Amino acid sequence: MAPLLLLLLAGGGTLAQDDGYRGIWYYNQPSNDEFKYKYSGGFATYPQQHAPIAIYSKQANKTFFCYGGTVKGKQELLHMVSYYDHATGMVPRPRLLLNKRTDDAHDNPTISIDSGGHIWIFSSAHGTARPSYIHRSRKPYSVDEFELVEETNFSYTQPWHFAGRGFLFLHTRYAGGRGLFSMTSADGVQWTAPRKVAFAMQGHYQISWPWKDKLGTAFDVHPPPLGLNARTNLYYMETGDFGASWKTVDGHPVDLPIEEEKNAALVRNYRSEGRLVYLKDLNYDAEGRPVIVYLTSKGYESGPKNGPREIMAARWTGQQWRYTKICETDHNYDHGSLYIEGRRWRFIGPTGPGPQKYGTGGEVEEWESKDDGVTWQRTRALTAGSRFNHTYVRRPLNAHPDFYAFWADGDAFGESESRLYFANARGEVFRLPFEMKGESQKPERVRARKE
Repeated sequence: MAPLLLLLLAGGGTLAQDDGYRGIWYYNQPSNDEFKYKYSGGFATYPQQHAPIAIYSKQANKTFFCYGGTVKGKQELLHMVSYYDHATGMVPRPRLLLNKRTDDAHDNPTISIDSGGHIWIFSSAHGTARPSYIHRSRKPYSVDEFELVEETNFSYTQPWHFAGRGFLFLHTRYAGGRGLFSMTSADGVQWTAPRKVAFAMQGHYQISWPWKDKLGTAFDVHPPPLGLNARTNLYYMETGDFGASWKTVDGHPVDLPIEEEKNAALVRNYRSEGRLVYLKDLNYDAEGRPVIVYLTSKGYESGPKNGPREIMAARWTGQQWRYTKICETDHNYDHGSLYIEGRRWRFIGPTGPGPQKYGTGGEVEEWESKDDGVTWQRTRALTAGSRFNHTYVRRPLNAHPDFYAFWADGDAFGESESRLYFANARGEVFRLPFEMKGESQKPERVRARKE
């Protein structure tokens, strides 16, 4: 059974409810200058290496999501799960799955839904100091009751469920660095042994996304001596056989595990160009060709000295990789998401200068391309005149137009409350209720406020 201090029950196996949607505030690596930290802010939807954190279910007509919440009045990470009901336009009080006994947002959860409609929550750990968990809902399309499936250890979770096959679970394991691993399971209960996928130099970060029966992953490498603060290079590979083998974008096999910086999956050697690489998102065009969104900069420290910070799109044309700049932004950790709808491509992220300039996040903007990512232009601001910076705009799996992007806000330069938001495909922004009086409530429409 789950430790009683971790599984938050209201009695009879039903998870307790919180009285509002409150996100975790987190910082990493103080910089001892006017920019305060390497990164910081409202990190309920952090990090981009955790995916998916929201999934639209057509069968339930709900978008189920999880996030990093906190104990009221303090920063103590709670794993929260809830949903947006598209039929009513309302959200219930969020459920408290567990208390991670940390303020580290690297421990934030991810979500998956199996073919029978059961909700799965993968609770990460940042390294090996704390355990990780897998929980499964007792009833299909319900977040009221969960059961513990496994207590173990893994980081940076990316659980993908494929109908008829089960789970292909990409994740990280720590042992002298950040190694990329995979496991598979037909039922989520019995898992294969972890398979090492990549561990070159001091390790990697990765992002991944499915397209039909294919799963692709884009990753970087961490060279010594700075390791993750020197992250660089761009790699891509994909599998069409449930992780049994991996190949390059043009079909050549990739020998696993990857243990060298230069390998078959290398897309572009940014280390030779003196640029760092911060992965943002991975998506596919109508033909199943990958598009990788990432940021390049001169260094890991916040502030203007490491600019220009360019958000780039690397798109596979069928014959070669083409690179285009979407926009510039003012922080390495300004993370957004790519939406591809035919020839209309959109990038939504906190690329506008926020109230905490050169801090993590900013005002949320939309950038659009009508020519398959060749050229981009800013089309609108989703937020303006905000009190805090907005951070980590995330795309749900099977995103519904009414719950299209999901993020949080927070003060980038000091501990603060953090609220959660979502936007629809029309660019309208809604704030999830911070404090609730009833059992369910409609989110509040937020209009961009000019200074």
